[in-house]
Amino acid sequence: MDKPVGELEFWREGASALMPMVVALRRDIHKFPELGLHLPETTRRVKEGLAGLDVEIAESTATTSLVVTLKGATQGPTILLRGDMDALPMPEDTDLEFKSVNEGRMHACGHDSHTAMLVGAVHLLHRHREKLNGNVKFFFQTGEEGHAGALRVIEEGMLAAAPVPNAAFAIHISPNIPTGVIASRPGPLMAATDTIHIEIVGKGGHASQPQYTLDPIPVACEIVTALQSLVTRKIEAFDPVVLSITKIEGGTTQNVIPESARLLGTLRSFSEKSRSKARDGIERIADHIARAHGLEAKINLVPGYPVTVNDSGFVDFAERVGRDLLGEKGFMRMPAPIMGAEDFSYVLQHMPGAMVFLGVAPDGVSHHHAHACHSNRMTMDEAAMANGIAMHAAIAHRYLGGAAD
Repeated sequence: MDKPVGELEFWREGASALMPMVVALRRDIHKFPELGLHLPETTRRVKEGLAGLDVEIAESTATTSLVVTLKGATQGPTILLRGDMDALPMPEDTDLEFKSVNEGRMHACGHDSHTAMLVGAVHLLHRHREKLNGNVKFFFQTGEEGHAGALRVIEEGMLAAAPVPNAAFAIHISPNIPTGVIASRPGPLMAATDTIHIEIVGKGGHASQPQYTLDPIPVACEIVTALQSLVTRKIEAFDPVVLSITKIEGGTTQNVIPESARLLGTLRSFSEKSRSKARDGIERIADHIARAHGLEAKINLVPGYPVTVNDSGFVDFAERVGRDLLGEKGFMRMPAPIMGAEDFSYVLQHMPGAMVFLGVAPDGVSHHHAHACHSNRMTMDEAAMANGIAMHAAIAHRYLGGAAD
């Protein structure tokens, strides 16, 4: 049975007490963002934040990820809590005192807060480790933003090392959800992703004599238009995909028809059926349109992250914990998944679990109008991190106590 709401109060109070340390750490990481799989300064700050705690720290050899193990008072199951640490390769256009000093890098997806909250959760659970009937693993992960950092660590065998996790949980912040609300859903939560590369190869020449060329520019434009029809006419509306061509590149000057043009884009999907159908359609359309005009299409579809699929039972469990922590309106069931992608999907292929979204709408700004993750102007309500710390701790404590059964 679930424990009474009153027994969770110490998680909220404990998280609040840790906030000065957590906010300072988040700001420090935000000011010095790092990219990719190797984040030496961020990892160093995490280690410093864990100094003096009775935990075991395992370090990845393929990345600078860490897996930190906290053993409870008695033997029992193990739960994995994950926080990603990498930033995005983009400028920051905020007026924060601790804005990025690393040009062209920004924590625009909230991974600085994910890391700081997870450090806070280690401290909070460490203070109450006598209440843990099992173990907690804390996965400080690099390379989420397109580098498959979770997969690298899984391939190393780090997540399969004893004590082997029985379930996994992750929090992702969202400025577009009100503070005080946690949101998630069972089943597909986030999409699979594929990167689309198409090169149309023709014959260049003088722009005043197109009859002597095989012009790739109009062919590229025709392919883009046809791909939109593929989505609306060949893919089932209730098993949707999103197909966006985000870059068209070709040519050097106004009086030269180039030999080739290149298209770059993304495909997002929630099932292998629609994903396969869309991939086949992209190849068929690009190839046939190019050949119809006497040109060649070179197509490369690079598979990315798989669908992030939440375990329905674990979402039910997270909902109970979330409502106990934040009140009856503290947990919202999402009506539909979102088309973003997450490499936590790889973790959930190996064990049941769930990801939830933590509301961090900036103070004084409607969540409907807040700058979203991946915006150069994204900001967040730092005080909401206390809810994330408490949620991590309560999920771990109650899972190890059997409340997820």
